[in-house]
Amino acid sequence: MPVLPGAEPYRHEGGEVGVLLCHGFTGSPQSLRPWAEHLAGHGLTVSLPLLPGHGTRWEDMQLTGWPDWYAEVDRELHALRARCSRVFVAGLSMGGALALRLAARHGDAIGGVVVVNPANKVHGLSAYALPVARHLVRTTRGIASDIAKPGSVEIGYDRVPLHAAHSLRAFFRVVDRELPQVTQPLLLLRSPQDHVVPPADSARVLSRVSSTDVTELLLEQSYHVATLDHDADRIFQESLAFIGRLAPGVGVGNEGTAAGG
Repeated sequence: MPVLPGAEPYRHEGGEVGVLLCHGFTGSPQSLRPWAEHLAGHGLTVSLPLLPGHGTRWEDMQLTGWPDWYAEVDRELHALRARCSRVFVAGLSMGGALALRLAARHGDAIGGVVVVNPANKVHGLSAYALPVARHLVRTTRGIASDIAKPGSVEIGYDRVPLHAAHSLRAFFRVVDRELPQVTQPLLLLRSPQDHVVPPADSARVLSRVSSTDVTELLLEQSYHVATLDHDADRIFQESLAFIGRLAPGVGVGNEGTAAGG
């Protein structure tokens, strides 16, 4: 199936510091594209892959699971490490969970982690029904475009395939067990008004990681997809400053025009 217009992956060849950005469940690179372009414009090498089953139609996602999504970002990480001397990982929602698992498994190969409204659990009674319900009902209502900013729209599926949701639940359990292995500096940005991921998920992440360099910032003006919302510029600036603190020289005097593809 052709990729939806705007949902294409994005890559930019920049300097020796690289950033891997991971999008969320049923979403696409479009939700992180402005963030990726901001980092690229300040001289970083950026990779923003399209996860398998995403960015086309929900029926394609029904055939994928968390091992497929994780394998894609793991491949991109290896490619970045071959190209860059320092690599950082970042993500939104489920993409935050993907970034945290990369950090847990790759240790010192990753210089730091940035997560925005990271997801850690499938909540509600429906989560317990997933093992059976996925065989009876194919989809439930979508979760895309939880955005406060008028006119801002996320490219994502309007339905959630339940086979994929069941796999997501299993993935969150895997990541939660591995969170104590996360030791890298961590920047966590969260929206108090998030209609997709509750504050408990961020609190759980913060309570379980072993990182000692931890910063939590609130995005008061945004909903779940904060990277396309009122606080987007703050996310871009804070993440660049975080990376610059850990990799001195980043973003200083090297702002330019980024090209993607």
